[in-house]
Amino acid sequence: MGDNSENLSDTPRSGGLGSRVSEAAHPIGGTTIHTDADGLKTGEITALSEGFDLPVYYARPSSGNGPFPVFLVVSEVFGVHAHIADVCRRFAKLGYLALAPDLFARRGDASSFESLADLIRDVISQTPDSQVITDPDAVQALAGELGGDAGRLGITGFCWGGRLTWLYTAHALNLKAAVAWYGRLDGDVSSNTPLHPVSVTGLLRAPVLGLYAGYDSVVPINHVSSMRAVLEQGNDNARNSRIDIYPDAGHAFFADYRESYRADDACDGWQKCLSWFAEHGVA
Repeated sequence: MGDNSENLSDTPRSGGLGSRVSEAAHPIGGTTIHTDADGLKTGEITALSEGFDLPVYYARPSSGNGPFPVFLVVSEVFGVHAHIADVCRRFAKLGYLALAPDLFARRGDASSFESLADLIRDVISQTPDSQVITDPDAVQALAGELGGDAGRLGITGFCWGGRLTWLYTAHALNLKAAVAWYGRLDGDVSSNTPLHPVSVTGLLRAPVLGLYAGYDSVVPINHVSSMRAVLEQGNDNARNSRIDIYPDAGHAFFADYRESYRADDACDGWQKCLSWFAEHGVA
């Protein structure tokens, strides 16, 4: 791990992580949630991962009786933009240390793209699973430095990050629980994406709660049905996992800055997320 002292601050540096909403997501106004940083310590730190200084946005209580339980928060394809930073602050308000790594940083600033097609071509398609499955190992190693308790570790992710949540749960040794929001479960394979969650249920090292939509063009409902079936045939953690479906929702129903946002479903999913982590020792 590199020298992080100069990267610690009370707010993200100008142009840094969490400072804007990605234009590639076609954000809208009127429903966006903003969580203030009152009573929190927030900022940026770096994790040394395979020789690269990986930027990480963090939020935790500024006072209290730590060490704090730890959440890894994995972004959508739009990177660690303002929405993901806000989710971290929501967790921190509840007494957690939240860490959101910029897993695309080696290939540029995902939040700066205005075109989704350009973002996928130049960043997402160039980012291999082998990298993003191991980067969080370096991130969780920061927990103690920031007042966290790595013995109470959970991970949650959205869309692209939801898929990675399943894969990381099949990799990490010390996770207590995971919550995956509408992440892909199956699909074409390539050298960068050799496995999908449907293929790793025999390797899960913690129980996963999946929060999915009934009308999702990214994750077809038949993929959800297939995933439920293979979870029943997986290891103990797989059999203790669960997928809940919001039948009237579409993809990205939690993303309050997008047209896809469904406030009631997002609120219900958030409460289920918190309950799942508390039930499995991340509290």
